[in-house]
Amino acid sequence: MLGSRTVTHVDVREIVFHPSQQTGRHSHPCPVVGYIAEGTALFQREEEAEPHTLAAGSAFYEPANAVIARFDNASATEPMKFIAYYLLNGEQELIRMLPQE
Repeated sequence: MLGSRTVTHVDVREIVFHPSQQTGRHSHPCPVVGYIAEGTALFQREEEAEPHTLAAGSAFYEPANAVIARFDNASATEPMKFIAYYLLNGEQELIRMLPQE
């Protein structure tokens, strides 16, 4: 939920993951919305029991400060490309890597 969050600008990134590439446990200080442009991703928030499979054309949402357990390329042979929109309020880092549990 975006609620009453102020967004001063949007940083848009095209990101390509190599086959089997994993993000690792992380969070974002800002909300992130995006879509899978090519390939398939495995997406899982930490409170969820199982990851979601996101095929090309699927959208995703990562709430600000939510812990993301997985955002990985599901394919061992094909790259995965996604477009991420970071909804920023002033100068903020885009991602915080967290220790694995």
